[in-house]
Amino acid sequence: MTFFQDVGNLLVSVFFGLLIFFVMLRFILQTVRADFHNPLSQMIVKLTSPLLRPFRRVIPGIGGIDMASIILMVMLQFLELALLNLIKGTALAKIFLSGTAILTLLILAIIQLLTLATWIYIIAIVVMIIVSWIQPGSHNPVLHLIHQITYPLLRPIQRMIPDMGGLDFSPLVAIILLTIIQYAIKHLGGGLLRVVLTG
Repeated sequence: MTFFQDVGNLLVSVFFGLLIFFVMLRFILQTVRADFHNPLSQMIVKLTSPLLRPFRRVIPGIGGIDMASIILMVMLQFLELALLNLIKGTALAKIFLSGTAILTLLILAIIQLLTLATWIYIIAIVVMIIVSWIQPGSHNPVLHLIHQITYPLLRPIQRMIPDMGGLDFSPLVAIILLTIIQYAIKHLGGGLLRVVLTG
């Protein structure tokens, strides 16, 4: 790849990566019913509202699920992958006019979004563990949101694990389960891609 292709890849990846990350965070915060009076929550809302507002006018929620956020994330991820392929030299017609190429990019987009969601949870749990070692009992807006994000995942695990003398192994179990989910996403997605490409 040339210098300009490398720079193009970097700019596209950073720009779309940040957009997708913040929309994903907002979706997760809405799903766990986090405190939107939190300063960090308000910042995320302000960053994502200009993008989400047009989608919410035409895409209703279903069963409490913010479908507008999901559709927006898929579209952003799809567009990022399409642009990255275009920068690498893939013909624009092949990306947008070939049914197989469109379906392939769509599957890849969903795989990357699901993987990102698991990474957000893994990183949130790791941060929570580190802070509990360094500054147990500390309170700040970021930690409060992390607790709200991870609690729905950790609580059921805590109920299933017997008392270990005050030691909480639920974060470790959660990280292992999330890693297994990542493997499942990788293998199931890879199998689906093979079906599409060879079908």
